[in-house]
Amino acid sequence: MGEIITWYHGTKADLAPGDLIVAGHASNYGQRRAARFVYLTATLDAATWGAELARGEGRGRIYIVEPTGPIEDDPNLTNQRFAGNPTQSYRTREPLRVVGEVQDWVGHTPEQLATMRARLAELDAQGVEAIED
Repeated sequence: MGEIITWYHGTKADLAPGDLIVAGHASNYGQRRAARFVYLTATLDAATWGAELARGEGRGRIYIVEPTGPIEDDPNLTNQRFAGNPTQSYRTREPLRVVGEVQDWVGHTPEQLATMRARLAELDAQGVEAIED
């Protein structure tokens, strides 16, 4: 029998169990084009980054999700840009179903956030966009 994996999605959206997270919303990165995929991860740390770096109002949230269709490696964080898949990050064109919310997650330090935001600003200045192929 296969290993049971808990999937996470970090965002600022206020969602409830049963809600669907769908593609088509403005990307959090680059020119904010409509994203063709929704993203999920098997690590709480990667979901924490998603919740902290998401654009929009409100507090960051981390949801426990179930994919409703096939998933694939996220090329933005895997072999096309980094070796392997150390953040266990994936994407799908199909909706993610919210099944719960992580209430007790701990964010990164202000220094870590500043470093990550500076790196993202640098990539933005270089014109690097999310891989949406």
